[in-house]
Amino acid sequence: MRLGDLAGKEIININDGARLGVVGETDLNVDSATGAIRSIILPRKGNLLNLWAERHELVIPWESVKKIGMEVILVELDQATPKFGKYLV
Repeated sequence: MRLGDLAGKEIININDGARLGVVGETDLNVDSATGAIRSIILPRKGNLLNLWAERHELVIPWESVKKIGMEVILVELDQATPKFGKYLV
């Protein structure tokens, strides 16, 4: 599968059916030596009031990807312990 084949696919958590985002609005952490995807990074959407504030991102390890379909990517995440990172806008 090529990286371009992932574009436009919606990411769904199979544990709770939550729609997490769409590839294309995300970043991918790629191993520069092997070209393997390490994780999918989803920015948390903010509103206009916190446009310049610190935001968080949801990091989905590639091991959590369970199935890639024609329209969706199914991931298995325990929402009780999400992995959030910080980044500044």
